[in-house]
Amino acid sequence: MFGGKGGLGKTTFSAATAYYLAKQGKRVLVFSVDPQASLSDIFKKDIFGKGPTEIMPNLYAQEIDADRRVREYQQEIRKKIIDMYGMNAIPDEIESYIQAAAAEPAMEESAIFDEVVDIVVQGGYDYYIYDLVPLGHALYYLSMASVYDEWIDKITNLRQQMREYDQVAAVIRRDKELDEDAILNELLYIKERINKSSGILTDKEKTAFFFVLTPEEMIINDTLKAADLFAKFDVPLSGYIINRVLPPELRNQQIPEYLKNRLTMQEHYLKVIDEVFKGQILASVPEMERDITGLGMIEKLADKMFY
Repeated sequence: MFGGKGGLGKTTFSAATAYYLAKQGKRVLVFSVDPQASLSDIFKKDIFGKGPTEIMPNLYAQEIDADRRVREYQQEIRKKIIDMYGMNAIPDEIESYIQAAAAEPAMEESAIFDEVVDIVVQGGYDYYIYDLVPLGHALYYLSMASVYDEWIDKITNLRQQMREYDQVAAVIRRDKELDEDAILNELLYIKERINKSSGILTDKEKTAFFFVLTPEEMIINDTLKAADLFAKFDVPLSGYIINRVLPPELRNQQIPEYLKNRLTMQEHYLKVIDEVFKGQILASVPEMERDITGLGMIEKLADKMFY
């Protein structure tokens, strides 16, 4: 996983890492939950909402379409209600509730989270590169596993208590043996999926989280705060990558005054980074000559990251 503030290069590093691993013969999926469709821009290919799309041999990319996932949710709910209760059609009052629930602000986040669970649990790749949304949203998604788990625990316990009352009532009425509780089974199934995906995302043997930062005071401070918060969710912090470093040899050339000032500022904050994140800087990547789009530039970036 690559994380950091917006606009620092998480998506380009995700794409370059996926490219590098694919070139090593590994089957790789790089995926994004950001609705701005950055992977489509980087790979110069429309992949939004199309599922895993082959970019080159061994390399697949996917951008999640949350709206479509919400519509699929709605259809799944309709089918489960019909199957569980033996209905021929969804009653109007239930259909209106399903439509209203889809408009809830948290529904999109839930849909995205569920899609990520699917991607992680299904398997089929040697490596998954998770291009996270900016820090605040990333923390929200990563915290959802524990929130969902706690919520489902409470609902499951209530459902089990209801079954006990139902069983007592059935004995008193001498009804036939109760059918297996489909709702309880569904809750337990959701809980199992969430726990499995959460276990993978926090497994230090399988997962690595890299922060992307630049040599600027505000970025350094925000990254420090975020690292503390991420650690609370047991995210395996594996190191930091400095991006957009101006080459120091520029000082020996005729350059504008503002660029000299930028170099002086950069030198100061590179020292700060070295002190604050001592021993955890994995790479220092220079400012590239143009935008990272297309496989040619992705390859150049990968060469700078992995040497």
